[in-house]
Amino acid sequence: MKLLSDFRLLLLGLWLGAACFLSFAVAPGAFAVLPSREAAGAIVNRTLAIVNYSGIVIGLILLASSYIPKQNFSRVWLWIERILLLVTTAACAFGQFFIGLKLQTLRAAIGRPIEEIAADDPLKIAFNDLHGQSVTVLSVAMIVAFIAFFLIARRARSFENQIKTNVELD
Repeated sequence: MKLLSDFRLLLLGLWLGAACFLSFAVAPGAFAVLPSREAAGAIVNRTLAIVNYSGIVIGLILLASSYIPKQNFSRVWLWIERILLLVTTAACAFGQFFIGLKLQTLRAAIGRPIEEIAADDPLKIAFNDLHGQSVTVLSVAMIVAFIAFFLIARRARSFENQIKTNVELD
C-alpha cells in the first residue's frame, strides 16, 4: 500500500513541478529572451498542451487508483481527495479543449502577430480575456492539486502509523 501511495505522490508531484516550471520559468523566460512574442507564445502554447494532457492522464490515473481498497480510512477525506483530483483533471481538460481551442481559433482569425493589433481591438480584448481565463484555470488546477498532494500524503502517513501501531500491539 505504501508503494501505491508513493507512486501516486510521485505522479502528482511531477505534474505540479511541470506546471510550476511552465508558469514560473518557461513562460516568463520565453517572453524575456525570444525576439518575437509569437515565437514565445508558440513555445508556451506547446508546453501548456503537454502540461494539460499530462494533467488529464495523471488525474485519471490518480482517480482510478483512489478506488483501490484501503483499510480504515475516512470516507469523507477520500471523497474530498477524489473531488480535488476531479477538479484538477477537469481544469486541465477545460483549459486544453475549450480555452485552448478558442485561443487557436482567435489567433487564426487575427491572422497576424497579436502585438501588431491595437489594444482596443475587440479581437485583442477577446484574446487577452481568454489568456486570463487560461491562467486562472491552470492556477486553480495547481492549487487544488497541491491540496490533493497533502491529502494523499496524510493518508499514507496514517496508513504507516496504523501498521506501526499494529506491529507494536503484537
